[in-house]
Amino acid sequence: MTYMENTFICLAAPLFLAILCLKRSWRRALTFLLAGMICCLLSAYVSSFFAAIFEIDLATASHAVAPAVEECIKFLPILFYIIIFEAGKEDSINGILLVSVGFATFENVCFLTSYGTSDLFSLMIRGFGTGAMHVLCGTATAIGLFSLWDRAWIRITGTFAVLCFTITFHAIFNIMVSAGGISLGIASAVPMALIIIVFVLSQKKIGLK
Repeated sequence: MTYMENTFICLAAPLFLAILCLKRSWRRALTFLLAGMICCLLSAYVSSFFAAIFEIDLATASHAVAPAVEECIKFLPILFYIIIFEAGKEDSINGILLVSVGFATFENVCFLTSYGTSDLFSLMIRGFGTGAMHVLCGTATAIGLFSLWDRAWIRITGTFAVLCFTITFHAIFNIMVSAGGISLGIASAVPMALIIIVFVLSQKKIGLK
């Protein structure tokens, strides 16, 4: 068993126990968080598989393979939730964001176990930047999904387009982060700035209501 599986067990065990004890609404929230962590673990397996099949190195895989795999796998729990449970917009949007948070949390913890905790500044950039990127991709998926699913004729192509957008954004983020230096700072700052903008706009919308 590798370190990633060990890390997953340590993080997932308290969540799983809490899911058994909490009420329904809280249970659903923690289930989405746990689903996000599971998605991250599965994404690592699938990305490694494709990297081995196509005989590409880790850097190329993180640019060309991982974004597509991660965004598609992150989308699956919500797609299941929407189709099987016929979830409403608010519950589904919250679910998408929680899956993204769970994914980013597990990814950051794995990064810590792999590269250590000596450089606090870089870790803060990594933590906030990666978290913001995943949450932003989740937000884009939620907005795009529910803007399109009311129109049956564009549902399939629209969903594909939303996934293509998030995959492209994710890939650009990974490329800039791997470049380091100023590119790393920009890649981390842009998602955080966009998250703040989305938050401000959502608060204004709530205020208007």
